[in-house]
Amino acid sequence: MAGATGTPYLQREFRSKKREVFEDILEERRHSSDLRYAMKCYSPVIYRSLIPCKPSALKNMVLQSDQLQYVIRQISLESGESLDVVQDQATEILDEMGQNLNLAAIRMFALTLSKIFKRLFRKVCVNEEGIQRLAQAIQDHPVVLLPSHRSYVDFLMMSYILYTYDLALPVIAAGMDFMGMKIVGELLRMSGAFFMRRTFRGNKLYWAVFAEYVKTMLRNGYAPVEFFLEGQRSRTCKTLAPKFGLLSVVMEPFFKGEVFDTHLVPVSISYERVLEESLYAYELLGVPKPKESTSGLIKARKILSDDFGSIHIFFGEPMSLRSLASGKLNRSQYNLIPRHLSQRPSEEMHTFISDVAYKVELQQIANMVLSPGVLIAAILLQNVPSLNFSLLVDKTIWLKDLTEAFGGCLEWPDNMSASKVVLASVDLHSNLMRIADGEVVLFENGPNDVLTEEKVFTRAITLLMCASYRNQMVNTYARPALVVLACNMAPSSSRDDVSRTFYFLRSLFSKEFIFFPGLEEKDFEEGSFLLSKCDIVHLTPLEIVLTKNGESAAMFLVRMFQPFLEGYQLAFMHLANEVTGSLTEKQYISGMRSFVTRRILAGDSQCYEALSSDMQKNTLASFMHLGIMKVEKSIDAAIFTVDKQAMADVEGKLGLQMPIMKIPVPRL
Repeated sequence: MAGATGTPYLQREFRSKKREVFEDILEERRHSSDLRYAMKCYSPVIYRSLIPCKPSALKNMVLQSDQLQYVIRQISLESGESLDVVQDQATEILDEMGQNLNLAAIRMFALTLSKIFKRLFRKVCVNEEGIQRLAQAIQDHPVVLLPSHRSYVDFLMMSYILYTYDLALPVIAAGMDFMGMKIVGELLRMSGAFFMRRTFRGNKLYWAVFAEYVKTMLRNGYAPVEFFLEGQRSRTCKTLAPKFGLLSVVMEPFFKGEVFDTHLVPVSISYERVLEESLYAYELLGVPKPKESTSGLIKARKILSDDFGSIHIFFGEPMSLRSLASGKLNRSQYNLIPRHLSQRPSEEMHTFISDVAYKVELQQIANMVLSPGVLIAAILLQNVPSLNFSLLVDKTIWLKDLTEAFGGCLEWPDNMSASKVVLASVDLHSNLMRIADGEVVLFENGPNDVLTEEKVFTRAITLLMCASYRNQMVNTYARPALVVLACNMAPSSSRDDVSRTFYFLRSLFSKEFIFFPGLEEKDFEEGSFLLSKCDIVHLTPLEIVLTKNGESAAMFLVRMFQPFLEGYQLAFMHLANEVTGSLTEKQYISGMRSFVTRRILAGDSQCYEALSSDMQKNTLASFMHLGIMKVEKSIDAAIFTVDKQAMADVEGKLGLQMPIMKIPVPRL
């Protein structure tokens, strides 16, 4: 895989894989009975033809396991509580957590979701070859499903698809928020959800029960285990950095030799229009997320009259842990002590878990299907507040070709003219953009308009929603775009200077985009190769030079990534000019938002994306990584301080004293 290996030529492999045939599973639903579909004969093949285990029997297996019993005895000795008391506590945790898979509830969900999905979506497209690979994997090995996470619809859609294809329904790690929803929480539990607290750091018993519950389901192969590697929905529609905790849990049975192999299946879920798009924008600007509730779900039924376009779900090639570990991992440490004794993974294990996590996410990204609306959003964000419709069509066709040349997969209707494709996309996103007097308009900007804080907030909502669609393609462009940025920020065009600047930018944006750890040089070579292939740069053994023919493409790439660079520059300026003492993350975000708002009101910046809490948190994490910020943990919160010497070292590299582009940057 290109992201994992750094080999640019494998872009062709990505493109061929994504040309797999997709089937619209809603097509049959529109022409046959939903009730008959829900009540169909459902007898999925499961791992080694095992008889499905009842939830009560599964709980007993967990409670009586050697590992959990060992932890219970330890806690009893440490706390002075009796074994029975600790055992009862473990039982309560398991009752709170456990799924209660029930066929009647599944059938009801199948009926309900069929009706809802037909109202919300034009198509739900699934790659058939991926389903065939998954069916075989489920029969042969314990399977872990790892979908991308952009919407609450994700886990409902996954179960709906598996039921449609008569595959074993997954048991799904869900947040406790859903358990508090009356009726709905229990229905989710009966459809395979098991609930986990958002945090249980320091709670030894909870972690032991949770880990043993997941491992017992995996070891016995009664159902695929499903969870989101990103840990939460991405409010920006960029892939979030992976979380390793649950991944390490599902790997442990393989590490200990309790299963011969485990297959990880990356799943890419691509939305033409995301249901929560406006909610995400408000959250990113600091408006608290509404609490999940049944009443809120009922009120949200008004969205059923809206059009959310199509969804593409791509089931990737199953990844064998045994193959991934071959020649790279020594599992002998687990043979030295009894299996029921827990042990901290070695540094080698941590590295392996991290590498696998990034491979999964890079595979998710590679198999995303981009819609025309993604291209349109990327173009409009560089032409705020409006762009001529005919020019937008021309630019969209140009960007379509460039995206495919860079290895992106596009869903582009073959039976429609380009102008009709663009018009249909603008219509689908009519809450974001509209056509007026031959112009596609994001927001009104009259000559006498006075910019106020309220107007800044309103515009930020629109621009963050639009950015969420552009963000679906940023990882496709990250490597070549950072090479172009490096060409314009490096002190010379020599390969050494450009590559050093690229490495700095890659490190700076390591929280924004997904890069495989330790492959800086290969990422640089891949980005350079793609640019050279498209005649955007000329490569010699000693230099990398932007070509005259590639000026427009280079400008586009720089302007696509300019909000990220400017956002980080603004964060740096905020630290340098306004932060004197220590502060918490909450204070940093509040101060940064106030600083950026003032800059926008004064006309010194148009970087509305720097108002996003996602970017603000990423700058904080990046500055810690670069040594600019130091952190000390306290009982209440983490306390951050600024290292002024480290700031001085980074200031020149961040480009605060130089223009971003050396070539002119006209409107595209």
